[in-house]
Amino acid sequence: MYVDLILTASIKAGEGIVSIYESAHSIDYKADNSPITEADKVGHRIINRYLNQTVYPILSEEGKNVHLSERIKWDNYWLVDPLDGTKEFINKNGEFTVNIALISAGTPVIGVVYVPVKKWLYVGIEGEGAWKLELEDHQLPPDWKSAGIKLPVDQCNNDCYTVVGSRSHTTEETNKFISNLEKKHGELSFLSMGSSLKICLVAEGKADIYPRLAPTMEWDTAAGDAIARSAGCKVVQYETGEPLQYNKKNLLNPWFVVKR
Repeated sequence: MYVDLILTASIKAGEGIVSIYESAHSIDYKADNSPITEADKVGHRIINRYLNQTVYPILSEEGKNVHLSERIKWDNYWLVDPLDGTKEFINKNGEFTVNIALISAGTPVIGVVYVPVKKWLYVGIEGEGAWKLELEDHQLPPDWKSAGIKLPVDQCNNDCYTVVGSRSHTTEETNKFISNLEKKHGELSFLSMGSSLKICLVAEGKADIYPRLAPTMEWDTAAGDAIARSAGCKVVQYETGEPLQYNKKNLLNPWFVVKR
């Protein structure tokens, strides 16, 4: 299933991104006014070099748009965000990630999230489980499962329900959701985090819930979604309670909630 290949791809992309992160770099803007840096493009190129060795097609935030008439033929494909958390990258807080997921029949079955500044590597494989590794010098251990810690590792304190939220995005609806959690659970503990790390913190057991009542795209969530599901969490649509679906006609996600 190419797991070692995509682990290596994420780490190598992270190395390339960090080399730009630590130097001066320019910032451009896409048509929707969202920022893009040279690091996004470098990460995209490195990942593609690896994924092009596989039999599966690639859908990437930084790649060309693939029409639905082509995508609908894909039973399995890679869904990639080479640099999730560009705002965190620009703000230099280290909370950005490299995300690679394998989607099968609309479901994320393998997910890799690499945090190159912190050298944290999260892995989720359907039917096998999820792990977190803390790497040295961006090196993947030969027996990475034994070197990693099985998720979840830290169960939240039952006396303090923990909510994780975005550093860069908040909405009135999210505030109302949290207010309702306070009525149910009493005093809450809050964690702020960027990028797909928020999903990983729930998978890890450091947070109980992550409500995302704001726009995201499929490539923003797929890798973290696979990790969370593999760690025994639920990643569900806010309105219906059904799991998130991938390779939809519109690649915009509905609002969703990640919970233990």
